[in-house]
Amino acid sequence: MSAPAMPTASSTTATTRDGLAATPLIDRATAGPAVSVQGLTRRFKDVLAVDHIDLDVRPGEIFGLLGPNGAGKTTTIKILTTLLPPTEGRAFVAGYDVQREPAAVRRSIGYVPQLLSADGSLTGWENLLISARLHHLKSGDRKDRIAHALEFMGLGDAAQRLANTYSGGMIRRLELARAMLHEPVVLFLDEPTIGLDPLAREQVWNHVRRLREHEGTTIVMTTHYMEEADLLCDRVAIMHAGKLAAVGSPSELRAAIDPDASLEDVFRRATGTEMESGGGSFREVARTRRTARRLG
Repeated sequence: MSAPAMPTASSTTATTRDGLAATPLIDRATAGPAVSVQGLTRRFKDVLAVDHIDLDVRPGEIFGLLGPNGAGKTTTIKILTTLLPPTEGRAFVAGYDVQREPAAVRRSIGYVPQLLSADGSLTGWENLLISARLHHLKSGDRKDRIAHALEFMGLGDAAQRLANTYSGGMIRRLELARAMLHEPVVLFLDEPTIGLDPLAREQVWNHVRRLREHEGTTIVMTTHYMEEADLLCDRVAIMHAGKLAAVGSPSELRAAIDPDASLEDVFRRATGTEMESGGGSFREVARTRRTARRLG
Protein backbone atom coordinates (compact mmCIF):
# COMPACT_ATOMS: atom_id res chain seq x y z
CA MET A 1 0.00 0.00 0.00
CA SER A 2 1.50 3.33 -1.02
CA ALA A 3 1.66 6.28 1.32
CA PRO A 4 -0.77 9.14 0.72
CA ALA A 5 0.66 12.28 -0.77
CA MET A 6 2.42 14.46 1.74
CA PRO A 7 0.56 17.71 2.44
CA THR A 8 2.97 20.26 1.02
CA ALA A 9 2.96 24.01 1.32
CA SER A 10 1.59 25.88 -1.65
CA SER A 11 3.51 28.71 -3.26
CA THR A 12 1.33 31.22 -1.43
CA THR A 13 2.30 32.34 2.04
CA ALA A 14 -0.43 33.59 4.32
CA THR A 15 -0.14 36.76 6.34
CA THR A 16 -1.55 36.90 9.86
CA ARG A 17 -3.84 39.64 11.09
CA ASP A 18 -0.85 40.88 13.08
CA GLY A 19 0.95 41.58 9.79
CA LEU A 20 3.48 38.79 10.35
CA ALA A 21 4.28 36.08 7.82
CA ALA A 22 2.59 32.85 8.80
CA THR A 23 3.50 29.29 7.99
CA PRO A 24 2.74 28.59 4.30
CA LEU A 25 -0.76 27.18 4.14
CA ILE A 26 -1.43 23.70 2.81
CA ASP A 27 -2.93 23.65 -0.69
CA ARG A 28 -6.17 21.94 0.31
CA ALA A 29 -7.22 21.34 -3.29
CA THR A 30 -4.29 19.07 -4.12
CA ALA A 31 -2.80 17.88 -0.84
CA GLY A 32 -3.54 14.45 0.59
CA PRO A 33 -4.83 13.89 4.13
CA ALA A 34 -2.88 15.52 6.95
CA VAL A 35 -3.44 12.29 8.90
CA SER A 36 -4.34 8.93 7.36
CA VAL A 37 -5.04 5.79 9.39
CA GLN A 38 -5.58 2.41 7.75
CA GLY A 39 -6.59 -0.65 9.78
CA LEU A 40 -4.85 0.80 12.84
CA THR A 41 -4.75 -1.65 15.73
CA ARG A 42 -3.05 -1.73 19.12
CA ARG A 43 -3.13 -4.62 21.56
CA PHE A 44 -1.84 -4.69 25.12
CA LYS A 45 -1.66 -8.42 25.87
CA ASP A 46 -5.34 -9.45 25.97
CA VAL A 47 -6.70 -5.90 25.68
CA LEU A 48 -7.59 -4.58 22.23
CA ALA A 49 -7.19 -0.83 22.82
CA VAL A 50 -7.53 0.27 19.18
CA ASP A 51 -9.48 -2.05 16.90
CA HIS A 52 -8.75 -1.79 13.14
CA ILE A 53 -9.79 1.82 12.62
CA ASP A 54 -9.70 3.71 9.29
CA LEU A 55 -9.67 7.49 9.38
CA ASP A 56 -8.54 10.52 7.36
CA VAL A 57 -8.06 14.03 8.75
CA ARG A 58 -8.22 16.81 6.18
CA PRO A 59 -5.52 19.48 5.95
CA GLY A 60 -6.38 22.55 7.99
CA GLU A 61 -9.31 21.13 9.95
CA ILE A 62 -9.84 20.79 13.68
CA PHE A 63 -10.67 17.14 14.26
CA GLY A 64 -11.92 15.80 17.58
CA LEU A 65 -11.63 12.31 19.06
CA LEU A 66 -14.40 11.73 21.61
CA GLY A 67 -15.00 8.75 23.80
CA PRO A 68 -15.34 7.49 27.37
CA ASN A 69 -12.29 6.58 29.42
CA GLY A 70 -10.61 3.53 27.90
CA ALA A 71 -12.12 4.09 24.43
CA GLY A 72 -8.69 4.21 22.77
CA LYS A 73 -8.36 7.97 22.15
CA THR A 74 -5.03 8.52 23.90
CA THR A 75 -3.60 5.27 22.54
CA THR A 76 -4.45 6.45 19.02
CA ILE A 77 -2.76 9.81 19.66
CA LYS A 78 0.32 8.05 21.04
CA ILE A 79 0.62 5.97 17.88
CA LEU A 80 0.22 9.02 15.64
CA THR A 81 2.91 10.89 17.58
CA THR A 82 5.30 7.88 17.36
CA LEU A 83 5.20 7.20 21.12
CA LEU A 84 3.67 3.73 20.59
CA PRO A 85 4.04 1.36 17.63
CA PRO A 86 0.84 -0.09 16.19
CA THR A 87 0.27 -3.82 16.45
CA GLU A 88 -1.28 -3.84 12.97
CA GLY A 89 -2.19 -1.36 10.28
CA ARG A 90 -0.49 1.79 9.06
CA ALA A 91 -0.65 5.48 9.90
CA PHE A 92 0.69 8.50 8.05
CA VAL A 93 1.10 12.00 9.47
CA ALA A 94 2.01 14.89 7.16
CA GLY A 95 2.62 12.20 4.54
CA TYR A 96 5.16 10.27 6.62
CA ASP A 97 4.78 6.69 7.84
CA VAL A 98 4.79 6.73 11.65
CA GLN A 99 6.72 3.44 11.79
CA ARG A 100 9.13 3.81 8.90
CA GLU A 101 9.76 7.56 9.15
CA PRO A 102 9.28 8.47 12.83
CA ALA A 103 11.92 11.24 12.83
CA ALA A 104 10.20 12.98 9.92
CA VAL A 105 6.84 12.66 11.69
CA ARG A 106 8.26 14.20 14.87
CA ARG A 107 9.69 17.13 12.90
CA SER A 108 6.27 17.75 11.38
CA ILE A 109 4.12 17.70 14.51
CA GLY A 110 3.51 19.47 17.77
CA TYR A 111 2.16 17.56 20.76
CA VAL A 112 0.56 18.75 23.99
CA PRO A 113 -0.05 15.71 26.24
CA GLN A 114 -2.51 15.33 29.11
CA LEU A 115 0.27 15.27 31.67
CA LEU A 116 1.69 18.62 32.70
CA SER A 117 4.66 19.31 30.43
CA ALA A 118 5.63 22.85 31.47
CA ASP A 119 8.50 23.15 33.96
CA GLY A 120 7.25 25.20 36.89
CA SER A 121 10.77 26.05 38.06
CA LEU A 122 11.49 27.91 34.80
CA THR A 123 10.03 31.11 33.39
CA GLY A 124 7.71 31.04 30.41
CA TRP A 125 10.57 32.30 28.23
CA GLU A 126 12.95 29.61 29.53
CA ASN A 127 10.39 26.87 28.85
CA LEU A 128 10.23 27.95 25.21
CA LEU A 129 13.99 28.38 24.94
CA ILE A 130 14.52 24.74 25.89
CA SER A 131 11.99 23.70 23.26
CA ALA A 132 13.70 25.88 20.64
CA ARG A 133 17.00 24.16 21.34
CA LEU A 134 15.43 20.70 21.25
CA HIS A 135 13.97 21.47 17.83
CA HIS A 136 17.33 22.83 16.65
CA LEU A 137 15.97 26.27 15.78
CA LYS A 138 18.72 28.56 14.57
CA SER A 139 20.12 30.62 17.43
CA GLY A 140 19.56 33.83 15.48
CA ASP A 141 15.86 33.06 15.09
CA ARG A 142 15.08 31.90 18.62
CA LYS A 143 14.51 35.25 20.30
CA ASP A 144 11.99 36.50 17.72
CA ARG A 145 10.21 33.13 17.46
CA ILE A 146 9.86 32.84 21.25
CA ALA A 147 8.68 36.41 21.64
CA HIS A 148 6.11 36.00 18.86
CA ALA A 149 4.83 32.69 20.28
CA LEU A 150 4.36 34.17 23.75
CA GLU A 151 2.62 37.27 22.40
CA PHE A 152 0.40 35.13 20.16
CA MET A 153 -0.73 33.16 23.21
CA GLY A 154 -1.26 36.27 25.32
CA LEU A 155 1.72 35.57 27.57
CA GLY A 156 4.08 38.38 26.59
CA ASP A 157 3.70 40.20 29.91
CA ALA A 158 4.25 36.97 31.86
CA ALA A 159 7.32 35.79 29.92
CA GLN A 160 9.76 36.35 32.78
CA ARG A 161 7.54 34.90 35.50
CA LEU A 162 8.05 31.38 36.83
CA ALA A 163 5.53 28.99 35.28
CA ASN A 164 4.50 27.76 38.73
CA THR A 165 2.90 31.19 39.29
CA TYR A 166 0.71 30.81 36.18
CA SER A 167 -2.98 29.96 36.28
CA GLY A 168 -4.20 26.73 34.70
CA GLY A 169 -5.23 28.51 31.52
CA MET A 170 -1.87 30.27 31.24
CA ILE A 171 -0.04 26.96 31.66
CA ARG A 172 -2.02 25.40 28.82
CA ARG A 173 -1.34 28.40 26.58
CA LEU A 174 2.36 28.14 27.41
CA GLU A 175 2.31 24.48 26.39
CA LEU A 176 0.54 25.40 23.14
CA ALA A 177 3.15 28.09 22.44
CA ARG A 178 5.94 25.58 22.98
CA ALA A 179 4.30 22.96 20.75
CA MET A 180 3.89 25.48 17.92
CA LEU A 181 7.36 27.02 18.15
CA HIS A 182 8.82 24.97 15.27
CA GLU A 183 5.75 25.60 13.07
CA PRO A 184 4.43 22.03 12.80
CA VAL A 185 2.05 20.88 10.07
CA VAL A 186 -0.14 18.93 12.53
CA LEU A 187 -0.76 19.74 16.19
CA PHE A 188 -1.98 16.98 18.56
CA LEU A 189 -3.79 18.05 21.72
CA ASP A 190 -4.68 15.41 24.31
CA GLU A 191 -7.48 16.83 26.49
CA PRO A 192 -6.36 20.44 25.96
CA THR A 193 -8.62 22.02 28.59
CA ILE A 194 -8.78 19.31 31.25
CA GLY A 195 -8.76 20.77 34.74
CA LEU A 196 -9.54 24.32 33.59
CA ASP A 197 -12.42 26.51 34.73
CA PRO A 198 -14.94 27.63 32.07
CA LEU A 199 -13.29 31.03 31.48
CA ALA A 200 -9.81 29.55 31.06
CA ARG A 201 -11.25 26.84 28.81
CA GLU A 202 -12.82 29.45 26.52
CA GLN A 203 -9.52 31.36 26.33
CA VAL A 204 -7.73 28.19 25.21
CA TRP A 205 -10.47 27.58 22.60
CA ASN A 206 -9.92 31.05 21.18
CA HIS A 207 -6.18 30.46 20.85
CA VAL A 208 -6.69 27.07 19.22
CA ARG A 209 -8.95 28.75 16.65
CA ARG A 210 -6.32 31.41 16.03
CA LEU A 211 -3.68 28.76 15.38
CA ARG A 212 -5.80 27.23 12.67
CA GLU A 213 -6.88 30.56 11.17
CA HIS A 214 -3.48 32.27 11.24
CA GLU A 215 -1.11 29.38 10.68
CA GLY A 216 -3.20 26.90 8.68
CA THR A 217 -2.41 24.23 11.26
CA THR A 218 -4.26 20.89 11.23
CA ILE A 219 -5.35 20.15 14.80
CA VAL A 220 -6.26 16.71 16.14
CA MET A 221 -7.57 16.76 19.69
CA THR A 222 -9.14 14.46 22.24
CA THR A 223 -11.71 15.86 24.62
CA HIS A 224 -14.25 14.87 27.25
CA TYR A 225 -16.27 18.05 26.77
CA MET A 226 -19.23 17.97 24.38
CA GLU A 227 -19.40 21.77 24.24
CA GLU A 228 -15.72 21.91 23.34
CA ALA A 229 -16.16 19.45 20.48
CA ASP A 230 -19.29 21.19 19.23
CA LEU A 231 -17.77 24.67 19.19
CA LEU A 232 -14.23 23.87 18.06
CA CYS A 233 -14.26 20.84 15.78
CA ASP A 234 -15.05 20.74 12.07
CA ARG A 235 -15.53 16.99 12.39
CA VAL A 236 -15.44 14.48 15.23
CA ALA A 237 -14.97 10.73 15.59
CA ILE A 238 -16.65 9.02 18.51
CA MET A 239 -14.62 6.06 19.78
CA HIS A 240 -16.01 3.20 21.83
CA ALA A 241 -14.20 0.03 22.87
CA GLY A 242 -11.38 0.79 20.45
CA LYS A 243 -13.66 1.21 17.41
CA LEU A 244 -15.02 4.24 15.58
CA ALA A 245 -18.71 4.40 16.43
CA ALA A 246 -19.50 7.56 14.40
CA VAL A 247 -17.63 10.10 12.26
CA GLY A 248 -18.87 13.42 10.89
CA SER A 249 -19.40 17.08 11.62
CA PRO A 250 -21.23 17.79 14.90
CA SER A 251 -24.20 19.19 12.94
CA GLU A 252 -24.38 16.13 10.66
CA LEU A 253 -24.24 13.72 13.59
CA ARG A 254 -26.93 15.62 15.49
CA ALA A 255 -29.22 15.85 12.44
CA ALA A 256 -28.95 12.10 11.85
CA ILE A 257 -30.70 11.52 15.19
CA ASP A 258 -33.14 14.42 15.54
CA PRO A 259 -33.25 18.10 14.60
CA ASP A 260 -33.19 18.98 18.29
CA ALA A 261 -30.53 16.43 19.31
CA SER A 262 -27.39 17.49 21.15
CA LEU A 263 -23.92 16.09 20.67
CA GLU A 264 -24.41 14.46 24.06
CA ASP A 265 -27.37 12.59 22.55
CA VAL A 266 -25.18 11.47 19.65
CA PHE A 267 -22.53 10.27 22.06
CA ARG A 268 -25.05 8.38 24.17
CA ARG A 269 -26.55 6.73 21.08
CA ALA A 270 -23.14 5.71 19.70
CA THR A 271 -21.59 4.41 22.92
CA GLY A 272 -24.43 3.63 25.32
CA THR A 273 -22.66 5.68 27.99
CA GLU A 274 -22.61 9.21 29.40
CA MET A 275 -19.65 11.50 28.77
CA GLU A 276 -17.79 12.64 31.87
CA SER A 277 -17.09 16.28 32.59
CA GLY A 278 -14.01 17.41 34.34
CA GLY A 279 -9.05 26.31 36.83
CA GLY A 280 -6.86 26.09 39.15
CA SER A 281 -3.27 26.48 40.21
CA PHE A 282 -0.22 24.77 38.74
CA ARG A 283 -0.47 22.01 41.38
CA GLU A 284 -4.20 21.50 40.85
CA VAL A 285 -3.78 21.23 37.09
CA ALA A 286 -0.94 18.72 37.52
CA ARG A 287 -3.06 16.60 39.88
CA THR A 288 -6.10 16.69 37.58
CA ARG A 289 -4.08 15.67 34.56
CA ARG A 290 -2.36 12.84 36.42
CA THR A 291 -5.76 11.47 37.41
CA ALA A 292 -7.09 11.73 33.84
CA ARG A 293 -4.01 10.04 32.47
CA ARG A 294 -4.35 7.16 34.93
CA LEU A 295 -7.97 6.66 33.85
CA GLY A 296 -6.96 6.52 30.17
